[in-house]
Amino acid sequence: MSFQPLLAFESLEQQASYQNKELVKALKYLQERSPFYKKLFTANDIDVATIQTVAELHRLPTTSKSDMQEHNMEFLCVPASDVKEYTATSGTMGQPVYIALTENDLNRLTYNEEQSFRCADGSDKNIYQLMLTLDRQFMAGMAYYMGIRQLGGTVIRSGPGLPSMQLHTIEQLQPDSLVAVPSFLLKLTEYAREKKIKLSDMPVQKAICIGENIRQADFELNALGNKIMEDWPIKLYSTYASTEMQTAFTECGHGRGGHQQPDLIIIEILNEQGDVLPDGAYGELVITTLGVEAMPLLRYRTGDICAAYSEPCACGRKTRRLSPIVGRSQQMIKYKGTTLYPPAIFNILNEIAFIKEYVVEVYTNNLETDEIRLHINTPLPVDECETRLKPLLQSKLRVIPALQFHSAAKMQEMQFPTGSRKQVKFIDNRKMSL
Repeated sequence: MSFQPLLAFESLEQQASYQNKELVKALKYLQERSPFYKKLFTANDIDVATIQTVAELHRLPTTSKSDMQEHNMEFLCVPASDVKEYTATSGTMGQPVYIALTENDLNRLTYNEEQSFRCADGSDKNIYQLMLTLDRQFMAGMAYYMGIRQLGGTVIRSGPGLPSMQLHTIEQLQPDSLVAVPSFLLKLTEYAREKKIKLSDMPVQKAICIGENIRQADFELNALGNKIMEDWPIKLYSTYASTEMQTAFTECGHGRGGHQQPDLIIIEILNEQGDVLPDGAYGELVITTLGVEAMPLLRYRTGDICAAYSEPCACGRKTRRLSPIVGRSQQMIKYKGTTLYPPAIFNILNEIAFIKEYVVEVYTNNLETDEIRLHINTPLPVDECETRLKPLLQSKLRVIPALQFHSAAKMQEMQFPTGSRKQVKFIDNRKMSL
């Protein structure tokens, strides 16, 4: 498949025409090569040749991460000898899901990230410091590296090291751009404040933020984004991606949502009944990949709750854009009559200066309903922290979860368990996660 980098600047009608043609090819490919989708089509008596447009996708069943977990290698559409890389992502049942990539898939991944960095005002003149792992089968780190190389930029692979090392590297090698998890950027600002390091003297002009929201639903910076900007007024760009879809949605400089790459992915926003929702309505993001050889996906339910917007962007792109992710369908919490998603709790805790670190735990109580426990590290005495924190939680969450206090070392252990590639802020210990 040859990709169309300028398609993002064409009309939605031209994008739809392109996607219709590519969808027909993708369905034929799945019918011929995918053990999983062959069975799915047969079980549902589906003739894929009768589906000619994206508007007809609703006639096909959806698939989920649980399907990938249970039938992982049945998604493979090529001989094992054609696989050039295996990556992995966390599964819903405790075991990782493996994603295979061919040489063409690796080239597609490179193209995807090159276009993403271009969307985030990147060029061959930028020097990017990658503050994340590039090993342990982590697709994103590899993708960023290859995308920057294709862009022509310079890469500094500093990895997920300590703030002191990161700031020393910035001082020595003078990157103008960072790729990092926002909460780690906040740690950098806190470290710099303690050491009286003036961040405004640093060469960094922007940061590509991965893995965590920096914006609210209205696209304004959330508490985490604002805290970073207090000490380090650099340009922040939000991104959204997943290993399974092998595609990123990245903000442009106008910060009005992650731009779809229409030559790489088809998107739908569905309600709980599976109906396609209009612009601005929040539902589950469902994706269909284009141009993937080894493990293409058809109507894959990401579990992520967001909205899509179709009006043209001031940057000139006419693609649909995704809002910030407000939660995951599997992580929805019903607590004392209130529906909550973990990001809403994160945003409140991020605003509270005396909360240094936290983990949100949800579990099932004796009545088989959800309970929330907040694990907290604070410099305050426990009694004082409780006295100050409970009214804030009541006013902003409308409920007060149970509180449990820990040392900094214990919080570090909870947030970075053995084998984890990412910081853990949410633990789901419910008997059954729906």
